[in-house]
Amino acid sequence: MIAEFHQLSEKITRLAELAQSLRRENAELRLALASATAENADLARRIEEAYQRVSALLDKIPASDEPNESNEEVA
Repeated sequence: MIAEFHQLSEKITRLAELAQSLRRENAELRLALASATAENADLARRIEEAYQRVSALLDKIPASDEPNESNEEVA
């Protein structure tokens, strides 16, 4: 009977260690997720800024009414 209590006690100890390990891993994953989310938001902001700059540059290019060689169809 005492042996069964020792086995149960060891199982409970291992379970508690596993639970603590999982809590640590969960906390680390939450930090990594927060970091990745922030990085993603930063990259999305930078892409939007680049898009706005390219759009502004394209708006400054005058439209050509005459077809040029690259736009003409080859006969």
